[in-house]
Amino acid sequence: MGAEARARIARAPALRQDRVGGNQRACVSLPDPNAEDPSVNPSDCIFCRIASGEIPATVVYRDEHVVAFRDIDPQAPMHVLVIPHRHIPSLELAADGDREILGRILLAASAAARAEGFAESGYRAVLNVGADGGQLVPHVHVHVLGGRGLAWPPG
Repeated sequence: MGAEARARIARAPALRQDRVGGNQRACVSLPDPNAEDPSVNPSDCIFCRIASGEIPATVVYRDEHVVAFRDIDPQAPMHVLVIPHRHIPSLELAADGDREILGRILLAASAAARAEGFAESGYRAVLNVGADGGQLVPHVHVHVLGGRGLAWPPG
């Protein structure tokens, strides 16, 4: 991980050990879905700050609803994250009114794979949910991975 990536993580609200490899990644605690207000203040959310342009990222796709950018700690030759501009803490906390934006995220994942030149050879789109699902940042996001053979099952 380069100095620029470390600097971005340093500006993040918190760090947590990754379950695989012990890498530190920027995140805040996932909200408790049983709490009265499970939302995270968007000013504390690293992905909201990236979406707004406050934290720089290498953007590969952007429209008025979503942004796709290269992961600072890629797990494949292509590793892009696709996030909505609007804060949704996790898929588990998404509502019926979020159907359109969730579809837009998947279409943007496809557009990002095309933009990066990996659509034809294939790629994987992954949405982690909750701590046991591997979600480290409480903001809905899809990982788009490609550029090498991806084993199954993952994890």
